[in-house]
Amino acid sequence: MSLPNRIAPDGSLFADPARGLLFGNRGGRFHDPEARTLPQRTYASRQWLCCVLAFKGRRRQVWGQGYTELFFCDEVTALAAGHRPCMECRRADALAYRAALMLGTGLLVPPSFPEIDRILDTERRLGRRKRVHEMPANILPDGAMIIDGARWLAIRGGSALVWNPAGYGARRPRPTGIVPVLTPPASLAALAHGFRPLWHPSAQPSDTG
Repeated sequence: MSLPNRIAPDGSLFADPARGLLFGNRGGRFHDPEARTLPQRTYASRQWLCCVLAFKGRRRQVWGQGYTELFFCDEVTALAAGHRPCMECRRADALAYRAALMLGTGLLVPPSFPEIDRILDTERRLGRRKRVHEMPANILPDGAMIIDGARWLAIRGGSALVWNPAGYGARRPRPTGIVPVLTPPASLAALAHGFRPLWHPSAQPSDTG
């Protein structure tokens, strides 16, 4: 039976057999290692990371005594949920994310990663609820994730891709007007200023590179 360790674009956890492209954590353990169940609080600290699946040959017992292991369809999903690249296993990506975030927010001094975590924490949740940002669709960068009724859509070029745990399905026209956005503004700024997230192969576009 699959553990509820897959992350949806709204940051919620669910069980699904689909294997994601990326791995991560939320700063420690918040599951019950005996029952392997979730408490109401689904994070241990502000440090929400997005990691590679394999690093230096390390092996872990998933949902054992260590931190709570999480899995993402792709990095677009992870960013929407409020995670950022890990500085240990994805150092180059973490530095690229920070540099793009600085460009997008006008910061003159590189923030520490704990400072970035504090920014993201205020943007991704209101208490235990996911924070949603109302924004004009025409300013959203590729990689932004929005809510469309009961669906989640990822913006890419002139299209909006319907998200599912195993990748992306149907393509819809890019929406117009004001839309509810899941991706925190700090990550939107990074996406708009050069950060290139890892997309699931099913998102290969027909109208953009």
